[in-house]
Amino acid sequence: MGPSPAHNRKPSSSPATKLTTLPLIALIFYDVSGGPFGLEDSVRAGAGALLPLLGLLLFPLLWSLPEALITAELASSLPSNAGYVLWVSSAFGPFLGFQEGFWKWTSGAMDNALYPVLFLDYLRPSLPFFSSGAGRFPTIWILTAALTFLNYRGLHIVGVSAVVLTVFSVSPFIALVALSLPRLRPRRWLTVDLKRVNLRGYFNSMLWNLNYWDKASTLAGEVEDPARSFPKAVFGALVLVVGSYLLPLLAGTGAMEGMKAGEWGDGYFAEVGMNIGGAWLKLWIQAAAAMSNMGLFEAEMSGDSFQLLGMSEIGMLPAFFSSRSKYGTPTISILLSATGVIFLSWMSFQEIIEFLNFLYALGMLLEFAAFIQLRIKRPDLHRPYKVPVGTYGAIAICIPPAILLILVMCLASLRTFIVSGIIMLIGFVLYPAIQLMKNKQWVRFIDPSEPVESYFETTALRPEDVADEASLSLLPEFSPIKQELPEKEPDLETKLG
Repeated sequence: MGPSPAHNRKPSSSPATKLTTLPLIALIFYDVSGGPFGLEDSVRAGAGALLPLLGLLLFPLLWSLPEALITAELASSLPSNAGYVLWVSSAFGPFLGFQEGFWKWTSGAMDNALYPVLFLDYLRPSLPFFSSGAGRFPTIWILTAALTFLNYRGLHIVGVSAVVLTVFSVSPFIALVALSLPRLRPRRWLTVDLKRVNLRGYFNSMLWNLNYWDKASTLAGEVEDPARSFPKAVFGALVLVVGSYLLPLLAGTGAMEGMKAGEWGDGYFAEVGMNIGGAWLKLWIQAAAAMSNMGLFEAEMSGDSFQLLGMSEIGMLPAFFSSRSKYGTPTISILLSATGVIFLSWMSFQEIIEFLNFLYALGMLLEFAAFIQLRIKRPDLHRPYKVPVGTYGAIAICIPPAILLILVMCLASLRTFIVSGIIMLIGFVLYPAIQLMKNKQWVRFIDPSEPVESYFETTALRPEDVADEASLSLLPEFSPIKQELPEKEPDLETKLG
């Protein structure tokens, strides 16, 4: 059955409270980091302290900063819950936009499957019951259900919780750094055994710990004044992320005598706390790690579910993905994301990281290409925040992270190539199948030619908020926001028509 007239539809509930800058910083922090938990594998893979420390100095410049800059520009220019899906669709059309959405959503579901596992890994030294299958998998499922319910209860609650969790997650490492100062020996930062370096594990660990800056773009429709909030939040989170990684790693590797790189793994920062501060600091770090993984799960699920909602609002997915609960959250999208997490919970930590990094890399290469294409194709697009470079500068800042992404993909195992190839094939088949459903009217889709606010009280820009016609006609055949133009500008309306 096709879409009914807009005036006959009852808008779904939407959040009464928009996200402000501080909760957005916390959500981006948890999209990317959540603290140094999970960074320990980079020490083991790097066979010492030197390579991870160099990585935390170089990767943010070569990778995190370019991605953060691009996210700030495009999220403030195109503030839609479709996020990067809309960026790629605007640059290259809906087919590649759909592939971008499918790859990034699958990567996000894989990423979210890690956090219940990490939660239990930090509790395992004190509660060994969680290391066995009998207690491990039921606990993962219960955790997933509980955190999914919290996500359902409202994005504002998730945002406020993220602020509280950020303070709690970072606080024990402030104590760790302070207590380590008298014991620091800088020569320990130079340790490396080149014969034992695992390049695949090292690059995958570094990339995983510093990626997903673009994830918060799928919440742009829920943010108060995204044009101003996003740049502030992205750069605030960048400082917080780098500091929360670099300082604890300097403390842990520089203060521990006789450090063995092979002992570093998931949950090892708790042992570092025991060595430097005693049992009380170990327990504090374990508690912070557990709570941090809750924040990571919530931030990732919010991004994944609102991405599906955004794709539905621009007509890429059936309309039921846009249905909101009374709390303003996308119910069906949340349930689908939770199902993906449970399905992937049986995989190992390293397997999940490698799979999700490969798919994430594919999506990011498309985003970098879309950033450059929109600079060329739409130089007049209204950009409330613009990376202060021209077209050639835009190309230049994309080259280092693109090389890094290609390197990570080249280091992937044969199994990762096969799994990723199957997922890509599924995406190629899904798009025409969904188009057939739309053309045959088997399932209702939102008509993107009508104003999206007639379906949902979301984030469509008001005409007076738009500075130029480029932001209105960026994606004429697929626009989620079709505006009524003021009568006093007939020439502009004629141009757009």
